[in-house]
Amino acid sequence: MELFCIQSQEHPELPLAELKAVMECENIDATIDVVAEGLVILKDIPDERIDQYHETLTKRLGYTHEVHQLIMKSSPERLSEDIPSINWQDYISETFAVRVKRLNSQIDTVATERKAGALILDNCNDIKVKLREPNSLVRMVASKNDIYIAVEKFKLNKKHFVESKPHKRPFFYPGSMSPKLARCMVNLSRVTEGQLLLDPFCGTGGILIEAGLIGCKVVGSDIYWKMKNGAAINLDHFGITDYRTFNLDVRELKMYEKVAAVVTDPPYGISTSTGDIEGDNIFKEFFIAIYDNMRDDAYLCMASPHYVDLKPMADEVGFEIVEQYGIKMHRSLTRIISVIRKKLD
Repeated sequence: MELFCIQSQEHPELPLAELKAVMECENIDATIDVVAEGLVILKDIPDERIDQYHETLTKRLGYTHEVHQLIMKSSPERLSEDIPSINWQDYISETFAVRVKRLNSQIDTVATERKAGALILDNCNDIKVKLREPNSLVRMVASKNDIYIAVEKFKLNKKHFVESKPHKRPFFYPGSMSPKLARCMVNLSRVTEGQLLLDPFCGTGGILIEAGLIGCKVVGSDIYWKMKNGAAINLDHFGITDYRTFNLDVRELKMYEKVAAVVTDPPYGISTSTGDIEGDNIFKEFFIAIYDNMRDDAYLCMASPHYVDLKPMADEVGFEIVEQYGIKMHRSLTRIISVIRKKLD
C-alpha cells in the first residue's frame, strides 16, 4: 500500500528531510518516491501498518500539508474508467467530498471534482455528497498529465501552525521562531513520544510547545526569569503538562536525566542579550555544557547564523554535524539549521 504526501514548498530541502527523520525515528518502513516538487509517495507499506503510519505522519509533520492513502494513479483521459473500478465502500463512510489540487497542470479543478463526484455516486450505494465537513475526503492531485486519487483517513491539524504563531500566545517576545520551523527542528532531532527533550535557550517556549504536542516530556531553561516564566505560561495555554522550566545559565546545566534530544535556537545578533558570554563563544560554551547532558544516541538540532562556523567548535567538544540546511531570513542573514550528534567511535 502507499501514502501520498503533499509537502510545503517553502523550503527546497527541509520538508523531505523532516519526513525522512520522522520515518527513521518512528520505524516507518517504506520506499520514498519524489514524483514532483512537493509530491512524495511512500511505497511498499505493509497493509497492516498503513493506518499506523498514516496517523503518525499526520500527528508529527510540520512542513507536510496533507497525508493521504493513495488509491490509484490515473489521468484525465482515464478517469471515467478508473473511478468506477474502485470499491468506494472501502473508503467512504456515509458522506464525502472530492477536492482537486493542481500542481503544474491545466486541468479544470471544478469540472473534475464534479465529474469524479458523479462517478463515485453512480457506483456506490448509501452515500451522499457533503461539501462541508464530510465524513470522508477524496483528494485528487493533478500533476502534469497524472492524477493521483487518494483518501484522507487522518486529518493533519494545519490550523495549529496559524493559531500558535508567537504573537497569538499569552506570552510574546519579538524574535520567536515560527511554530512550523520549531516542529520541523523537533522532528529532525529524531525524538519520539515519551522521550525527554531539552531546550536550554527556551525563550517563550515555542520549541517546547511543539515537542510537547507530539507527546515528549520537555525541559526548558533560560538565563532570564521572564522567559522561563513566560514559557511556562505558554506551555500551560497549550495544555502541555509534562514539563519543567528553569531559570539558569546554560553553563550551570546538570540534568537529572540525560536527554534524548536537544533542540534550541541560541541567541545571537546585536539585539540579543546572552548574559556575560560574548560573540561566538556562546556556541562553544553551549557545546561544552550540553555534551554530558545528552545520551550517547541523542541528536542536537540547533539554529545559528551563517557567519558562525560551528564545525571546529563541535569537533573540539566531540560532536559531528550530520545535516545542515540554510534558510534565508533577509539580505544579510541566513539561518543555518544543523543536526548534530556525538562522534561515533
